[in-house]
Amino acid sequence: MKHLHVAFTPQLQRFLDAPAAEVEASSAREALDRVLAEQPRLRGYLLDERGRLRKHVAVFVGGELARGEADLARELPDGAEVLVMQAL
Repeated sequence: MKHLHVAFTPQLQRFLDAPAAEVEASSAREALDRVLAEQPRLRGYLLDERGRLRKHVAVFVGGELARGEADLARELPDGAEVLVMQAL
């Protein structure tokens, strides 16, 4: 497993408790799942009932916008950053 950094923008943190986290995961999707397992309110805000990102959420992986589940599932290098923000 790799250590990934998951962060949430200040705009998102205004609405929900969303502290940054260091997790062991191999992909952005796995990292998000680990963080959201600890934060049920945040999970409901970011993911729909099928577990997919809601339209108002954008995820940047290593500085690039993830454009779907395939990008979120891509294996990441150790130390990569996953940034979650509102897509307004």
